Amino acid sequence: MNWLSALGLDALLARYRAAVVEVAIAAEDRVDLAKLEWKLQRNRMQVILVLAIALGGLTVVALGLLSLAVLIHFWDSPDRSTVAWVIAAVWVAAWMGVLWALLSALRKMRAPFVQTRAELARDWQSLKEKL
Repeated sequence: MNWLSALGLDALLARYRAAVVEVAIAAEDRVDLAKLEWKLQRNRMQVILVLAIALGGLTVVALGLLSLAVLIHFWDSPDRSTVAWVIAAVWVAAWMGVLWALLSALRKMRAPFVQTRAELARDWQSLKEKL
């Protein structure tokens, strides 16, 4: 005699088995989503690293040229100082452009794994409703 059938537990057991299978499939999907988002996050971090290195290099160049511009400014000819200041201004503008790009990339990186967290929150809500 099948005690599970007699007690009416076979339907409950079947529901739990189906739920476990569903949870396993959902977990696999969430892991795949997390891997995909990690790849995107890693790419953003690489961009930020390259921009930070460029910002550091441009800062050294900009400060060197700014120093050169100040030195040349006190030389004899006013034309030399104008050219030196223009060159320094161009390097400072390039530095500001790289800084803007770096800050923009950092803002994009502020909320990693948004889709994975949203999907897990929906799963949790669905699970709470079923219970």
